[in-house]
Amino acid sequence: MIYSTATVPVNPQGESKLTPDQVWKGLELKARDARLFLPPGLCTRCDVTEESATHFVREATIGGKDLREIIVLEPGRKITFFQATGPREGAIINELIEDEAGELQLRFYCYLGLRDKAPGGPEEAAEQAQFDSDEGYKAALLSTLKRTRELLASGSL
Repeated sequence: MIYSTATVPVNPQGESKLTPDQVWKGLELKARDARLFLPPGLCTRCDVTEESATHFVREATIGGKDLREIIVLEPGRKITFFQATGPREGAIINELIEDEAGELQLRFYCYLGLRDKAPGGPEEAAEQAQFDSDEGYKAALLSTLKRTRELLASGSL
């Protein structure tokens, strides 16, 4: 089983301040179309195929792998990506929280397994190392906030 977590401040010193609503709009936009937030060419397809009052389904190709995710929004607070098909199974969560000082934080955490791979095997260990690395989900959180600021500055958010 893979468990990883990362938390970053939303408004570090030197960056333009984002409100919780602005961060939420960026997170929701990323959930609906990851192509706008991931490095060019990494996500080549991202389509919302079903939508209801409680969730939506997106089908995407990320890193050359097709996947389907059931995405549950808890408005203004949390987005959960349930991995329905693809190389992983489990859940990935993006959550807006406040720390003890009342500062806005963006937190990622996941509980995942790899389909058709041995639990605790080399593939799982490599995936765990990637998630926990400097290029893993902490970098993804930082790039999400950067892209949200860019979209806001251009009037696209």
